[in-house]
Amino acid sequence: MGKGDRRTRRGKIFRGSYGKYRLKKKKKRKLKRLQEQQEAAA
Repeated sequence: MGKGDRRTRRGKIFRGSYGKYRLKKKKKRKLKRLQEQQEAAA
């Protein structure tokens, strides 16, 4: 387990990939825009 292991967080960071052990951060901007549209429609 280390940098070469694709299943660990450290391995994902080393490879630059994402997955179960290293999730991508969700964008908040899109969620906020959807809420504004729903409020305007109501």
